[in-house]
Amino acid sequence: MTRREHSADSAQDFADTNYPALLAELARLLPADSLLQVNEDVKPYECDGLSAYRQMPMAVALPQTEAQVIAVIKACRAAGAPLVPRGAGTGLSAGALPHPQGVVLSLAKMKKILHVDPVARVAVVQPGVRNLAISEAAAPLGLYYAPDPSSQIACSIGGNVAENSGGVHCLKYGLTLHNVLRVRAVLITGEIVEFGNHALDAPGYDLLALTIGSEGLLAVVTEVTVKLVPKPDHAQVIIASFGDVMTAGDAVAAVIAAGIIPAGLEMMDKPATAAVEPYVKAGYDLTAAAILLCESDGTAEEVAEEIGRMQAVLEASGATKIRVSQSEAERLLFWAGRKAAFPAAGRISPDYYCMDGTIPRKRLGEMLMAIYGMEKKYGLRCINVFHAGDGNMHPLILYDANVPGELERTEAFGAEILRLSVQLGGTITGEHGVGYEKINSMCDQFCADEIRAFHAVKRAFDPEGLLNPEKAIPTLYRCAESGRMHVHGNDIPFPELERL
Repeated sequence: MTRREHSADSAQDFADTNYPALLAELARLLPADSLLQVNEDVKPYECDGLSAYRQMPMAVALPQTEAQVIAVIKACRAAGAPLVPRGAGTGLSAGALPHPQGVVLSLAKMKKILHVDPVARVAVVQPGVRNLAISEAAAPLGLYYAPDPSSQIACSIGGNVAENSGGVHCLKYGLTLHNVLRVRAVLITGEIVEFGNHALDAPGYDLLALTIGSEGLLAVVTEVTVKLVPKPDHAQVIIASFGDVMTAGDAVAAVIAAGIIPAGLEMMDKPATAAVEPYVKAGYDLTAAAILLCESDGTAEEVAEEIGRMQAVLEASGATKIRVSQSEAERLLFWAGRKAAFPAAGRISPDYYCMDGTIPRKRLGEMLMAIYGMEKKYGLRCINVFHAGDGNMHPLILYDANVPGELERTEAFGAEILRLSVQLGGTITGEHGVGYEKINSMCDQFCADEIRAFHAVKRAFDPEGLLNPEKAIPTLYRCAESGRMHVHGNDIPFPELERL
């Protein structure tokens, strides 16, 4: 290995880094207000949206230009110091958790919308631009940016690229991956690279798809070209009530099996609607075991036809009550309730822990029933919201961090949900990423050869392992020590490693 190249088998050691020299160099490279070092200044950067994990960074760099980004990256590489890229900090997997021996590289000041092209239907933006700000800028042109995470009022497009974020309308319009044409980024060497282009395809390997969802492990994003789509003429949403969660889960599969791809297809269980309704007053049926929100958009004629088809499928699938939005205000109110599930959880519990797994649609009811059993096992409450159309679930485990042992039980509860996701044929994350939170769960899903392949990709971009280290990809030793290893057949995983 060269230049302290990192290995898939062991954790890294940054003990020999000359931090005083690095901080002096960063102070020389950046304006005074773009380098934070005092504890009270760096304190807001100790965690992202998953506040259960906290770590004070050594310093926070806030470059305002691409040239400053390059300078910071080169300085950290020369010093051998880890670098953690950060967007708006709304992530929910501790992907932006600082490294205690490293620098947080915040892109929050790079928030210019550089160009909006109504003919090509694209927008070129810096990474700190808020998701919703893109749609606001494009609205006068009758266009918008489709991916709509619940945090879209605050989350940044750079963070969306890092996590491959989705939203309630991702079933029809796709995730970030499907709505980004080009990413401009800086490698750990300081070299500028561009993945994708403004055309429908780019020559060579599809490194754009590799970059989106790479969680800051491969490069630092400095510019993004996103697709814009025409704002639909008309939209309506159905709220369907069900007497049990198994029937509601089966109804989701039935809608898709009927050849209908709704603009949005979401599911909330009874504890979720009970938490949300007093907060938003969306008009949800609080007697239902679960509700589905199914949206259609397009021309008025298209929407009327699709709404009719969905109603018929839902009624045949056992819906006990069906309501259809009768105005744009009512439609937005229905969705406001779903998007407010996270803050609503904060009203009824001192803390909550949001999980993010994906399972086949036909197993939704099975998963919910298992979660209800886990609530009793761990002595904790859980409210459940799903991007049901694509099987992406977000159980919100409610706990109190001030009660000894509750966080540990919460983590065990969440880990069991993710293990079951894998067993049901799914995956441990849908859109929140792996980050620090789910790194042990990677051992449940992937075998030694797969993990080595992930590390090989990481080394190809970042040989020294300085970009967001100890996130997303576990070392083989970590998997062996935790005893959480995916086994193929009866093979002993990682036979070359010493058993503890």
